[in-house]
Amino acid sequence: MRVFPEPPGVPDHRSADRFLLWLARRQRGTLAWASLVMGAFTTCGVLTSAALGAALDSDLTDGDTGALLAWVGVLTALVLASVALLHFLHRAQAFSWYASAYRTVQAVTGRSVDLGPTLTRRLPSGEVVAVGTDDIDRIGDFYEMSAVAPGAVVSVAVTGALMLTSHVTFGLAVLVAAPLIMLSTVPLLGALSRREQHQRDRQAELTTIAGDLVAGLRVLRGVGGEHTFGRRYREESQRVRAAGVRVGWADAALQAVRELLPGLLLVGIVWYGARLALTGELTVGQLVAFYGYTAILGTDVRYLSHTASLYISARVAARRVVGVLSLTHDHPDPAAPAREPEGPCDLRDPASGVTVTAERTVGVVCAAPSDATVIAERLGRYREEEDAELVERSTGRAVRLRDLPRRTVRHRVLVATNDAHLLSGRLRDELSPDGGLSEERLARVIDAAHADDIVRQSSRGLDTVLTERGREYSGGQQQRLRLARALGLDPEILVLVDPASAVDAHSEAAIAKKLPAARAGRTTALFTTSPLLLAHTDHVVFVQEGRVTAQGTHAELLADVPDYAATVLRSLTAEETP
Repeated sequence: MRVFPEPPGVPDHRSADRFLLWLARRQRGTLAWASLVMGAFTTCGVLTSAALGAALDSDLTDGDTGALLAWVGVLTALVLASVALLHFLHRAQAFSWYASAYRTVQAVTGRSVDLGPTLTRRLPSGEVVAVGTDDIDRIGDFYEMSAVAPGAVVSVAVTGALMLTSHVTFGLAVLVAAPLIMLSTVPLLGALSRREQHQRDRQAELTTIAGDLVAGLRVLRGVGGEHTFGRRYREESQRVRAAGVRVGWADAALQAVRELLPGLLLVGIVWYGARLALTGELTVGQLVAFYGYTAILGTDVRYLSHTASLYISARVAARRVVGVLSLTHDHPDPAAPAREPEGPCDLRDPASGVTVTAERTVGVVCAAPSDATVIAERLGRYREEEDAELVERSTGRAVRLRDLPRRTVRHRVLVATNDAHLLSGRLRDELSPDGGLSEERLARVIDAAHADDIVRQSSRGLDTVLTERGREYSGGQQQRLRLARALGLDPEILVLVDPASAVDAHSEAAIAKKLPAARAGRTTALFTTSPLLLAHTDHVVFVQEGRVTAQGTHAELLADVPDYAATVLRSLTAEETP
């Protein structure tokens, strides 16, 4: 039993053809086995026709029972061999489909995770969705049928050889006609490729519009824009439909040629063979065998043409896959990475002066909310116009984040914002993506995020299945689940941006009390203006116009810095204003 998924390897994304060739190399054993089985299967069909013709030309008319039983045995053996080979052929083809499709999914998913926000900035959402749905099917379909082409070639070669030994003209006709029929489909294949590419582009645009429409439906209704967006969607869907019709016409023309030309060849061979049989140049058995050869030949030509069509579709799909795999990250890894800092490290942003001291909980209060976003992104290496850095507490050695591999930075520094999504699936898997948290540890992080009630509200508890983005939960519940997930990952440095902005006062107070204990011995940067949260921090820095202007404890800053007090008590001040 083969187990999926297999290690994907490093894809060759220099071109669509190179990617398809890479897939073929990765599963060359399966493809070779499938081709061998297909060749044997088609050869059995050819030999069946040859045996039937030979039987008719033998001594059966003389009432030889032994000869009759012998030929029945030969034909039965060939039929049984064909039936047995069908099982192995289908199994090999199915494996080829899954291997190529899953390997493509693994490659695209791995690259998407590596690219992160770069992917959605570079490609429309509809393009990404189409790659993950339609394109992998097309690639899988091609490799499922790819074994048919070598088998068909073997069948044509065996058929031509047998016909040459019986009648040179017939053999030459077969060997010349098959390539000519394939060449006649080349213009139609080119038209099909262009039309499929156009239809694929339109489909991606339509998917993007649909995603935008669903995501923004509430806002659109609020401003009365749903009708405008709906009209735009209808217009684009009509363009997709028209493009699909054009693809259908090209495919129908190709299908017609696949049936017409082999059919004409069959008619010609039967007519010519009948004339030869009447003149005695061919026996009745040879004529019957030639008819069987030609029927098999027509099937082989259709197989080859169909495989060519699937290759065109797979090449269009592979071009899109390569487009994703070829994207470069907005923040590429350094050519010569610096030595990773050791031991507990401070996280410092020289541009603003914010320093998150190792193994402490540091509150960061920004007078302008936009400054909080910018500084948090710099601290996580999501912006590189200014350099944040890790500073070894023991030696004072500073290393810029941009000089470290992204994977190292992501492992040591986690930025948790309210833009992070909850993914569909079991709640347990959402809070422990790698499955590494014990039941006891899960219970602790859930308690620290004050999310116990969310788990208890379903009879299935942690086995509750979340819908897309956890839409069944309120904004405050989603925020607490995101906090629990971040705490469960337990990074060395955790940057939290407004982790309790959507929860009620009771939940906020509970989170404020439990968070420092949950992060004891670790480094935490808490971007917030909540007095409840700031009261439980070890140190607070106050940022105005992008620079630190004051720092100390929450109580000291409230007493000594009026701008700080106005910022964290903004809601209270607003209520007191007449």
